[in-house]
Amino acid sequence: MSLPTDFGPDSGGRIKGVCIVKPIVYGNVARYFGKKREEDGHTHQWTVYVKPYVNEDMSAYVKKVHFKLHESYTNQNRIVVKPPYEISETGWGEFEIVIKIHFHDPNERPATMYHILKLFHSGGTRDVSTENGKGLVSESLDEIVFQDPTQLMHHLLTNTKQLTLGRWEHNTNFEEKKEKTQKSIMDAKQKIRTEITQLKNKLKLAKETISQFKDEIAKAQDNQFML
Repeated sequence: MSLPTDFGPDSGGRIKGVCIVKPIVYGNVARYFGKKREEDGHTHQWTVYVKPYVNEDMSAYVKKVHFKLHESYTNQNRIVVKPPYEISETGWGEFEIVIKIHFHDPNERPATMYHILKLFHSGGTRDVSTENGKGLVSESLDEIVFQDPTQLMHHLLTNTKQLTLGRWEHNTNFEEKKEKTQKSIMDAKQKIRTEITQLKNKLKLAKETISQFKDEIAKAQDNQFML
């Protein structure tokens, strides 16, 4: 890739007050063999990946993506230098994969994500895993925030091309997921507000009852003294 050379060794200095956000999707897809493989006991083929949320060629600003696998794999450090940023393997167990994105501008620190490789469905992860014709999918939407980027990085981030001319889709409908999450948050807030109101009413009633008891006790004591 040809990069601009007129920014100087300090990448042209940083542009204060500028913030550029790049949404990305990372995760894995896994397919079950149907039985345990005899030679190594592996049960699944899987692919872990990083891709842009919008249709753009990340190689304009991404130099390489480093995937760190479980130590049981030969060469656990895998480097991908061009799209698609993904690696495929086989295995039988789930583990954490460290994904580190390096940028063309060395003055920008790499972005690091942590993804738990999913091979099996579990009740607690059904909201992030789906079973379809492509197999089990577990992916997340995140953002890389470039605050006060250098002039070089700003140039790279704002001069991207489409990755494909075809329709750009993800395995997960993140917009629908976002709406459901927002609704769940709003419902939870409303429930909390209702519970707080109920507790305040109970507390008010308790204070009034205590005050009434105190008045009755005081009257009883006054009557006793009068006798």
